[in-house]
Amino acid sequence: MNDFSELTLGSALRSNLTKHNFVKPTPVQAQAIPPALEGRDIVATAQTGTGKTLGFALPLIQRLVSQPAAEVKPGVRAIVLSPTRELAIQIAEAFGKLTPGTGLRTATVVGGMNESTQLRAIKAGAQIIIATPGRLCDFLQRKLVRLGNVKTVVLDEADRMLDMGFLPSLKAILQEAPANRQTLLFSATIETSVAHLISSYTKDPVRITIGVTTKPAEQVDLHHYEVEQDRKLSLLRHLLTEDEEGAFLVFARTKHGADRLARHLANSGVNASRIHGDRTQAQRNQALTGFRNGTYRVLVATDVAARGIHVDGIAHVVNYDLPQVPEDFIHRAGRTGRAGARGVASTFSTRSERGDIRRIERALNVRLNAREVPASLPREQRDLPAGKVVVIPTSARPHHSSGRRSEAPRRKARY
Repeated sequence: MNDFSELTLGSALRSNLTKHNFVKPTPVQAQAIPPALEGRDIVATAQTGTGKTLGFALPLIQRLVSQPAAEVKPGVRAIVLSPTRELAIQIAEAFGKLTPGTGLRTATVVGGMNESTQLRAIKAGAQIIIATPGRLCDFLQRKLVRLGNVKTVVLDEADRMLDMGFLPSLKAILQEAPANRQTLLFSATIETSVAHLISSYTKDPVRITIGVTTKPAEQVDLHHYEVEQDRKLSLLRHLLTEDEEGAFLVFARTKHGADRLARHLANSGVNASRIHGDRTQAQRNQALTGFRNGTYRVLVATDVAARGIHVDGIAHVVNYDLPQVPEDFIHRAGRTGRAGARGVASTFSTRSERGDIRRIERALNVRLNAREVPASLPREQRDLPAGKVVVIPTSARPHHSSGRRSEAPRRKARY
């Protein structure tokens, strides 16, 4: 398939594709959509930013609208499961572009948001539920939703759902859906737990692999800076000055670290916000919307929250803290260099983390390009009152008798 016009689609769906300039399919769309339209189960692995959402949304919608009216039963007819609230909301937005005029309604079912609104959408006749596993499983246990008429189940980013401990919820949901359903599974990697999910819940699936999913995309330049802990903030500000126009997604290891870094950036005149699990859904939505529309140039995030960030135009990803596992490095770097654009992923590490850098390179079979840290970068004074940032020029830094700066113990990343 070289063009969406080659597909036999309903008039409303075809019009919606044209309206939003969907003309040429990406490789994963070209390989996944035709067999999915035929009703085949799909297991697809592809890097982030390759267009997987449209790859399952288009055939799902077309199969629902083409079902003979006599066979259509009321209630939920399809479910899409994703690991995070942000990703579920973005998937719902994608469906919102494709469903006008089709007669299909959607409901977004996620934690952290008003469940009464979600239940009203289901009772009003939503045929498609886009959900996180935890909230949908809760609704099932309370008998607030039924899945007996479901024709298609989509598992998006299945590997991350399993990493986040959603396997019991996934099993409960899949057992409630009819056995003769269609299952579309999309994952960045196929590890043992995902392979078990495939063997248990799909039937003779079409297997699709796009690119190398065990390393960052080729269009992402991988930079590495070995820098003292108390010069990281100065180095980040230097990169922001050096790359004057690009949006930055910065990864911190902890929620507290994300709060602190975003506050320091804001205090130094950088439009920055943060996103992590302790923020309310309204705060997370506001931060993500502001980042997407340019209100914030920098978004500081933890790994779990960032999994749902699918924003075009991110020029630079910064690993301010190292990821816990090498696979998270792929997901972080995949936030930039999307849809064929080039991007940069910069990784900060201290001298004591050299072994962790080598483990990342070996595990992912990549080489991080060493970059020089400007000698003039000032150091940050630690243990400051909330909201205050002070930097000390290197020349004014007191020297220890050993000639080396003492460092507080750091928790090593586990690989």
